Amino acid sequence: MEELTRLFKSNIRQYGMIVALVLIMILFQILSGGILLKPLNITNLILQNSYILVLAIGMVLVIITGHIDLSVGSVAAFVGAVSAILMVDMQVPFAAAVVISLIIGALIGAWQGFWVAYVRIPSFIVTLAGMLLFRGLTMIVLKGQSIAPFPNGFRNISTGFIPDWFGGGTLHLLSIAAGAVLSVVFIAIEWRKRLNQRKYLFDVLPAGLFVAKLVAMVAIINVFTYVLASYEGIPNILILLFILVAVYSFVTNKTVMGRHVYALGGNEKAAKLSGVKTKRVTFWVFVNMGALAALSGLIFAARLNAATPKAGVNFELDAIAACFIGGASATGGVGTVIGAIVGGLVMGVMNNGMSLVGLGIDWQQGIKGLVLLLAVAFDIYNKNKSA
Repeated sequence: MEELTRLFKSNIRQYGMIVALVLIMILFQILSGGILLKPLNITNLILQNSYILVLAIGMVLVIITGHIDLSVGSVAAFVGAVSAILMVDMQVPFAAAVVISLIIGALIGAWQGFWVAYVRIPSFIVTLAGMLLFRGLTMIVLKGQSIAPFPNGFRNISTGFIPDWFGGGTLHLLSIAAGAVLSVVFIAIEWRKRLNQRKYLFDVLPAGLFVAKLVAMVAIINVFTYVLASYEGIPNILILLFILVAVYSFVTNKTVMGRHVYALGGNEKAAKLSGVKTKRVTFWVFVNMGALAALSGLIFAARLNAATPKAGVNFELDAIAACFIGGASATGGVGTVIGAIVGGLVMGVMNNGMSLVGLGIDWQQGIKGLVLLLAVAFDIYNKNKSA
């Protein structure tokens, strides 16, 4: 028990919000009369929050470097509008339109990254200007009207499901198989990680706790995939999210670029003296954010089946809140992709749960604001305690 307490205290940033997410889900499962964790509602949770989770992945990198991006909601709306003009008005094939839209998003990120990295204008000012600029451009491009509908192939990005190759009928057998495969992969990764830690004489979990961790995670994976299998199976967007989380987790944890991002956020002057090209790192972080904002705009447009002038409103606030709730530091240098995803899920479950129990939008906004304030206060408390 003492070992478990020590591990939790030393990893409170990582595990604190996971525990909070579980408790919030249990609370709303009880208050909603068991509706929250029904297969249909779990699937809707994934579909409804996918675009915010995509934004959170990019935003956490921006926050780690010590910056902020207030323009992502407007960029998402603008790119969604451009994609609608390409696909609906100009009849461009949806695959080509998606590529063009992502390139436009990356160029917008490069534009903002240039002002932040090389002209040294604070990111708050640059992206606030971007928020106003691209919101205005969205209204100009759309002429104040919505454009719809999108081609079915494009809509399937947000609303489609992986077909069941095994023909399971009422139970989606491919989802069950995917859960089993993921369980084996997870065990193999954790076992290899443990062997490497022991090889280099690092501290490892006691055997009992290690086995308990594996059993718990395998149970969660398989219960989750079973719930999905009970409805329509695995949504296409979940596969995209899984790929993004895997790629960005690898980049931040295992690559030189990832180490440079953390070094820049931890101490820019020290990073520069150590040979980190800080301006280049900042520039590419904003390019990446622009591309992911574009992807988020495409996902939202596909789900809505329309490009509207009001798309993307408050997306930036939800993405920033997800990062801070997930353990990112307001001063930079701290944060993880997994943490941002967990923070986004906390926000999503709270939104869904409060709607299920009948709380009005006024109460929802107030409670979300309070949760964000407490998350940042918790971060400051940990920093002061460590100091």
